[in-house]
Amino acid sequence: MGLKIRKGDTVMVIAGDDKGKTGRDMNLKRSRTPELEHDFVRDATLGYEPEGSYGYVRCLEHGFPNPLVRWHYHEEYELHLIVQTHGKVFVGDYIGHFEPGHLVLTGPRLPHNWISSDVGPEGVAQRDVVLQFSDEPLRRAAELVPELRDVLPLLERARLGIEFFGMTDRARLNLDRIKHLHGLKRFTEFLNFLGELAECTDYRLLSSTPLQSFEDDKSLAQISAIVDHITEHASETFSMAELSQRVGMSESQFSRYFRRATGNTFTDFVNRLRISRACQLLMETDRYISNVCYDCGFNNVANFNRRFLEIKGMTPKEFRRQGEARFGVTR
Repeated sequence: MGLKIRKGDTVMVIAGDDKGKTGRDMNLKRSRTPELEHDFVRDATLGYEPEGSYGYVRCLEHGFPNPLVRWHYHEEYELHLIVQTHGKVFVGDYIGHFEPGHLVLTGPRLPHNWISSDVGPEGVAQRDVVLQFSDEPLRRAAELVPELRDVLPLLERARLGIEFFGMTDRARLNLDRIKHLHGLKRFTEFLNFLGELAECTDYRLLSSTPLQSFEDDKSLAQISAIVDHITEHASETFSMAELSQRVGMSESQFSRYFRRATGNTFTDFVNRLRISRACQLLMETDRYISNVCYDCGFNNVANFNRRFLEIKGMTPKEFRRQGEARFGVTR
């Protein structure tokens, strides 16, 4: 029997018996959790700009295969443009396909990886064109410069991954300009491009739907408390009636308020949250699918499978199988 531990809002299950496991199985288990990318590994030989040659915005270009292609996360935002190859993209609990022109912005600490499937033994010299920039300096600057506040909603959405459509040519042009500029000129070009991304309306969120902004702190605190409660007790049984009583609203008021805050109905939000947890358990543990179902708050496997298919576009079994490819290993 495995050992279950709680880490924040996530239930992790550690298998207690590794007898009969092959070396590849053991390596697979160790690599299921995303790797934190530290700054000291960002060597120029891998495609990063050399230390001291850039300011707030850092450029990166690399081919495939490359040691940077792995299931990982980091503290910075990353704007990622694929210029060659096709394959599978993994962002948080999202699994999809990519092709040349694929443009994604990931936020801090959001795990991601792109695995090419059509590359010969010789590889490709350039597959990815990337920008990295940190969170706090831009937010602090926005407190002093009102114009910068226009990009804050973009940054919030990016915490769950954004795929942009119809931006490929402009992105390639802007990324090339930024790469060849330095100092204030580079930063100015970067802000112009960030503004274009903030204005883009043709996009999709990859991992889940974020909270929307509220005009007053009281409303933000109230909806945050509700979401925190749902997140903490997602595996338990509760109703909208119970939660509406907690905040002193009628069910109809609560329903409207919740949808405005999250972009989802109450039922859809809970289902998406539970499916998101299921995805993590499927990707990071060997738990039976039936056990994952009950661990995440569903009361029967048939309903779990149906909701999973609706939200993820595949069955839990297929998701687990495809998920193994996020770190370049297949079974």
